Amino acid sequence: MTQHTRIHTLQTNWINGSWDYEGAAGTSVSPSTGEVVGEYLDIGPEQARKAIETARAAFVLTPWSRNRDLRSRALFELADRLDARKDEIAKMLSREGGKLIAQTTWEVQGAVEWLRYSAATAILQTGGRAVETTPGMYFHSNPEPMGVVGVITPWNSPVMLAVRAFGPALAAGCTVVLKMPHQTALTAALVAQAVSETQSLPAGVLNVVSESGNILSSMLVDSPLVSAISYTGSTHVGRLIAQNAGRPLKRLNLELGGKAPLIVFDDVDVDLVVPQIVTALVAMNGQFCCTGSRVLVHRGIADKMRAALTKAYASVRLGESEDPQAQLGPLIDKASVARVDALIEQYKHEGKVLVRGGGVTEGPLARGAFYRPTLIEVEPVGAFLVQSEVFGPVQTLEVFEDEAEAISRANATEFGLAASVFTADANRARRVAGALEAGTVWMNCWGIVTEHMEESGLKQSGVGSLCGPRAIEQFQEIKVYVSVDPAQAA
Repeated sequence: MTQHTRIHTLQTNWINGSWDYEGAAGTSVSPSTGEVVGEYLDIGPEQARKAIETARAAFVLTPWSRNRDLRSRALFELADRLDARKDEIAKMLSREGGKLIAQTTWEVQGAVEWLRYSAATAILQTGGRAVETTPGMYFHSNPEPMGVVGVITPWNSPVMLAVRAFGPALAAGCTVVLKMPHQTALTAALVAQAVSETQSLPAGVLNVVSESGNILSSMLVDSPLVSAISYTGSTHVGRLIAQNAGRPLKRLNLELGGKAPLIVFDDVDVDLVVPQIVTALVAMNGQFCCTGSRVLVHRGIADKMRAALTKAYASVRLGESEDPQAQLGPLIDKASVARVDALIEQYKHEGKVLVRGGGVTEGPLARGAFYRPTLIEVEPVGAFLVQSEVFGPVQTLEVFEDEAEAISRANATEFGLAASVFTADANRARRVAGALEAGTVWMNCWGIVTEHMEESGLKQSGVGSLCGPRAIEQFQEIKVYVSVDPAQAA
């Protein structure tokens, strides 16, 4: 059993280049043990208003929006500050977020690299065009930063998903109010510490706060001082944001829910594919928008796949987030355990239960929010467990007859974030991938991402894209300039 040291801190909200000590105290709780990890300050209405006004003032009054060299230098410096704290941040994120330490270590290191990518784009991407349409008639365009961007991140991957949004926003010349979730408030405090140590970052350009409610979120959406919102989270909340932001026609970047299908054809080596399918379910403890929550298997290998997955999930090793031998850590809290288990109990009649997981109620892990994997074989594609994002280690098994049915089943939900295709036939892999309605399709793999390539969702899984060279465009407007030479113009 891991012994956790309680950390007390009320230094959590970084606004206008200094620590703000106003707000009610909250506690961060370890989902592994149920113990209090530390304390944080929950931002209130006055601090929320101050953060927004500060960001707007920094956009108007500092050289940030106009000085590419400054932006690139500050982002590189911030990346270095995060890199210097990466072990500390990864450990804290594992303790209060529940993700396994290997995964949080990867997340923080990835965030550093993604931030450096944004630092480079601040210099390298100009993006304007120039044309002389007729003699003496000149047009040129210039991408300009939108203004203040509200970035709202979830608790399941708060560091990387924050950087993924605020990195290109800052590179574009915008200023940012970053709202991080209260479940990982102490992780947010460490990110804010790195921001506070970045000397080349002007005050007010990047404000980092934590909030347990939605006061700041609502203000970001409603405020005329905020030009854009970048939100990662549930489709339900994303729709509410879009509805409210539609009145002022605010620019939106949304990455929302998913129900990723993993399509397995009968020419694969089952023994090689099963470990990848298991990883796709248990990574991030099943709390991931790209979790492989649906397995679609060709009938020819259905019996073998069914037996292999049943055996694998029955023997998954649960453990505290800092246990190096664990395959699956806790859910974010016990309320999530109760929610997931209630859904399984309510809808298990839709199919055949192959592995009935559930909350851990005995032994040392009973103190935490642990949930054993569940596998249910389902035939009707309209079943709740096929259509809905459960956000836990719950997977459905569906059998298909041919390629056409596999594609039809995979596309039969409102989500379109990610999918995988497993087959030894390279042509079929590309053919099926091309037919899938998903922003990312992995072929003979799952979960591979890079800062060099865009991430986006189709259908109800999102609006816009982040990462890659187009990410900066999400936070820019195009202004066109026209000039006429009277000596040449007719």
